[in-house]
Amino acid sequence: MAEQTISPEQHNELLFMQLVMMFQGMAMQQLGKVANPATQKVERDLGQAKNFIDLLSMIEAKTNGNLNDQEKQLLDHALFELRMNYVDETKKGDPEPEAGDENDEAADGEDVEPGPSDEESSS
Repeated sequence: MAEQTISPEQHNELLFMQLVMMFQGMAMQQLGKVANPATQKVERDLGQAKNFIDLLSMIEAKTNGNLNDQEKQLLDHALFELRMNYVDETKKGDPEPEAGDENDEAADGEDVEPGPSDEESSS
């Protein structure tokens, strides 16, 4: 049986598709659509999700006219799906803070020492 080899073009096509799917998966994770594989928790960071979508948009612009039909279709579909999900998530607003998240507590004003600009110091 002969060993199968792939051409450099096929190899690059596979790598390109892997790159698109990697960014798509990371964006979906940041949109809160899938759990983080490291923590097994659903996390939502729309800023990071937008960054991954912007990266794919940049790749689309930089590769315009250089992709085959399959690569272009994959990239177009990924961007469409991510953009629709991003719009859906932005309409939902900010998620409720989870207990034990130090950043959310500080942002809510809990467990924060009063500063000189607080009402108590101006009385």
